[in-house]
Amino acid sequence: MKYTVYFLLTILLFISCKKTPEKALSTYTPLRGNITQKAMVVSAREEASKIGTEIMKKGGNAFDAMVATEMALAVAYPFAGSLGGGGFMVYRKADGETGALDYREKAPLAATKDMYLDENGEVVSEKSQVGALAIGVPGTIAGIFAVHKKFGTLPIEEILTPVVALANRGFVITEKQKLRFDHFKDLFIEVNKDTILFANSFNTGDTLKNKQLAITLERIIKNGASEFYTGETGKKLVNRVQEYGGIITMEDLAKYEAKWREPVRFTYNDLSIISMSPPSSGGVCLAQIMKMIEPYDLSKYGHNQTKTIQVITEAERRAYADRSFYLGDPDFTKIPIDTLIGEPYLQERMADFSFEKATLSSAINCGMIPGYESDETTHYSIVDQFGNAISVTITLNGAYGSKLYAPEIGTFLNNEMDDFSAKPGVPNMFGLIGAEANAIAPEKRMLSSMTPTIVEKEGKFWMSVGTPGGSTIITSVLQTILNVKEFGMTMQDAVNAPRFHHQWLPDVVVFEPNLFDTAILDSLRQKGYKIDEETSKIIGKVDGILVLPDGTLEGGADRRGDDTAVGF
Repeated sequence: MKYTVYFLLTILLFISCKKTPEKALSTYTPLRGNITQKAMVVSAREEASKIGTEIMKKGGNAFDAMVATEMALAVAYPFAGSLGGGGFMVYRKADGETGALDYREKAPLAATKDMYLDENGEVVSEKSQVGALAIGVPGTIAGIFAVHKKFGTLPIEEILTPVVALANRGFVITEKQKLRFDHFKDLFIEVNKDTILFANSFNTGDTLKNKQLAITLERIIKNGASEFYTGETGKKLVNRVQEYGGIITMEDLAKYEAKWREPVRFTYNDLSIISMSPPSSGGVCLAQIMKMIEPYDLSKYGHNQTKTIQVITEAERRAYADRSFYLGDPDFTKIPIDTLIGEPYLQERMADFSFEKATLSSAINCGMIPGYESDETTHYSIVDQFGNAISVTITLNGAYGSKLYAPEIGTFLNNEMDDFSAKPGVPNMFGLIGAEANAIAPEKRMLSSMTPTIVEKEGKFWMSVGTPGGSTIITSVLQTILNVKEFGMTMQDAVNAPRFHHQWLPDVVVFEPNLFDTAILDSLRQKGYKIDEETSKIIGKVDGILVLPDGTLEGGADRRGDDTAVGF
């Protein structure tokens, strides 16, 4: 069968969709998210947010809460949370120290540049999207233990015991989860050649217990990260992958390491923004877009008005063109970050922009620099009572990753190999086009769009923000920051607001349907923009935390999902 992996969940339409123009913000009563005094976790599941918050109530810090929250998402949000995935963390400590952790998956040692091409040199996309050959070496467990070793204060047993209890007692299946389970049921069975826990028939409100995952977590508590990379759990994972035709070995697991990296840092007016560095494209692209739009008075143009949409779209078009050519794993590819986010280069990139008509993507390539030739993620933000803040985005890549489930471990395994350029110029499952910088190579980390971001204002922590959404991650984070900064929205209104997206190719501007003024869309069409309200029903599920003027915290939990803000 032809697999449809990039699943756009059309049945999850906004309840409040209207074919009416968006009103001026001044006519709205601002919607505030959850307000707390000291600490907060915002994540895709209430269970995970509660467990992370409880860890901080016990005296743990944001980094302890990160370990607990991430593992709780592996239990209650298998759509994107898993022991078999990876992610990125950006942090800002109370003393102002910032940094980033890369625990992105890697290509196995046996991976080859042409492993997803047929005898005619054409891409066989199913191989990189579904099943065992699509799996990259997981980084999740290495990531949480690296964080705990460097910054943790509570014992790992105290942090993870509540997660084991959650796996044993189970989580309540929401309506959205039931719809996803039903949609993927047949594919789960086909890929695994048998039924699995998540292929059972569920009703909304049922409790799903994952006893095997609880047992795995107990082994990890006892033996640490080595349990996953050299121990019994690793052997079970490798046996499952190889049984189904994959190429990951115990040597691959043993060689895996999470890496501390310098985040991308830049300014936008009076804000200082800290975001993820390569192998994520998020920070570089976000910096490029925000620096390109900085000279324009967006607040004067108005939220989601014609000129605002034009400026943002044209900046996105140019940044994504650069992304496709220059960005990849910095351990394998020289990336000219300082030039790419520098004002002289970006001014030149926008020099041919005109409000009169759209720039065609066919006329835009990567910028010329002398000497040079991913939806189904999840995000969580945490702020603790000590003033530490983190922003974390994790993923399996596609929904439930490769769809291959490891029953002896209790987790799905990723399909991150699709984030490589299987062939330069051929789009991946998110429509993103890559070049040699992101070609497959053994032990290389695949390029990502994940954009965990922290924002400072006047030298102090101001916001933690991030989102899932594949190629739309960068643009969703961008618009959320702008919604607060330029348009004066609350954190909750900022994450709820209608969004649009452009990624260079295909040359269309994607809008969430029925949420934009039809007159504005018609005006854009007349200027040469191709409008698409059908492809994506949801753009991002942003989770953010904002420091209010009185020092309290406001959580913004996106209405598009089951996301929840919990704190104290």
